[in-house]
This record gives sequence, C-alpha cells and structure tokens, in this order.
Amino acid sequence: MAASSIADVSDTAFWVAHYRGIEGRRRDALFRDPLAARLAGQHGQQIAREMPGAAMTAWSVAIRTHLIDDYIRRAMADGVDTILNLGAGLDTRPYRMDLPDELQWIEADFPKVIEFKEERLKADTPHCRLQRVRVDLSDGEQRRGLLASVDAQAGKLLVLTEGVVPYLGVEEVGALADELRGLHAMRYWVVDYLSPALLRYRKRLQRRMANAPFKFQPDDWFGFFAAHGWRCAELRYLAEHGTRLGRPMRLPTLPRLVLGVSRIFAPKERVEAVGKFAGYALLEPAA
Repeated sequence: MAASSIADVSDTAFWVAHYRGIEGRRRDALFRDPLAARLAGQHGQQIAREMPGAAMTAWSVAIRTHLIDDYIRRAMADGVDTILNLGAGLDTRPYRMDLPDELQWIEADFPKVIEFKEERLKADTPHCRLQRVRVDLSDGEQRRGLLASVDAQAGKLLVLTEGVVPYLGVEEVGALADELRGLHAMRYWVVDYLSPALLRYRKRLQRRMANAPFKFQPDDWFGFFAAHGWRCAELRYLAEHGTRLGRPMRLPTLPRLVLGVSRIFAPKERVEAVGKFAGYALLEPAA
C-alpha cells in the first residue's frame, strides 16, 4: 500500500477544509466557507482521494461544523466575549461567521500551521478581533502559559477543541481538562464525543491513519469528564442533528442495508445507539 499523505495530525486539517469547501458549493449548503478550498488546496484533495467513505466524511464535516457554529452562537448570547480555538487548524470561522467586532478570537496551533494560514489569508479581513498564537500544545509549559494569558484578558471564555481531543492520550486530556477547569473566565468547552463502536470502526483505517491515530479512549467518557470537574450542558449527536436539518446520515449501501434489517430484528437500544455514534458536547464547569 502506498504511503499515506497524512504525515501527522496537522494534515487532517487539510482533509477537513477540503470538505468544508465542498459543502459551501451545495445549493442547500448549511454554511458557506469560500476560504476553505484555498486553504485545503491540492493536499486536501489528495488526502480525500486516498481515504474511504468520501460521502460519509463530507456529511459528518458539514453536520459537525453547523452544530459547533450553533454552540458558538449560544455561547455569545450567554455573554461569552473570548473564544480560544486550540488546535485551530484551517478553521475560518472568524471570517465566515457573523461575529461582533469586539469578540476576541484566539487561534493556537503549531507554528507551521499558523504560518501557512497567515500567508494564505493575509489579504482577508476577519469579522472580529483575531489573534494567532504559535504553540506546541503537547508542551505543558507552553500550553499553561497560553491559558494563563487568555484567562487574564477574558471575561467569559469558550474553548473550542474541534477534532483535537481524540488524538490525545487519556492522561493528556485529563491534564487539559484540569487546566481549563482552573481558569477563572472559563464558561464553556466544546469537545468531541466518539462512541466505543465508532472507535472500533476507526481502527479499520489504521494503516491510512497510522501517523494520526486516535488515542483518547476512556472506559466511561461521561464519567471521565465528571471526574475532572465538568458537567455536560448539552450533547448533540451528528445523526440526530443531521436529521433535524433535513440532512440524514449518508451510509454506504451495505451498512445501510444492514441497518435497515437491524431496525426490524435488533433490540431498540442497539438501534438507537447507531444514531449516537458521534457528536459534540458543550461542557461547563461543575459547581
């Protein structure tokens, strides 16, 4: 098998940006992201060609993006004045979303990602106060320094870790959870939820994703965050959110047939679990 175009976790940002650009070209697009294709470029297209399940990936990226946009709007309505996007990748929300001028948006990622993004977007103007920080988030000292700096200037803070936590180990996520819980300005944290069943499926992609494996697999996802002082204010599952938007989950033919049969013969709990394979949680500090 040929070597994968995903050399490290940063390359997944090009993959996601490619599909965000595709969504924006639909007549019924859930959002428009005109900068995504420019950022994804040929590299994003190449990764998409290599990876299986293009239709499913396109669907999941569109639904998750819309879902998180909703969380951000909810947080701003609740008075959040600062958003910290950890592992921001090629996200362009400061440019494409309708945001207040006074909102402080901080993007943090590896230096190579920030430098690439700044070069590609140097002629574009964000809709809010945008700051980018070059940082290796796996370096505890750098990470804690960034969080302390953000905490000192924020009133109410939302931290976004879209597509980040799954690539961290359990101990790393625990350390991050504790650090975020200790911030005075902390109000909300947006975190990926992946079911055990999805993690098992993800192992089938292991050869293609060997350089960016999923590591966060706690025995009890909800219990893990509760133990670190977090409460789940809301959890939206991709399948349910897509159905509400009139964009139901797009499964390949064989899994769709299997699911259709299982709806007839399988226990109700098992059928319902299929619709809860992945989502995004809006966490808040527990009292």
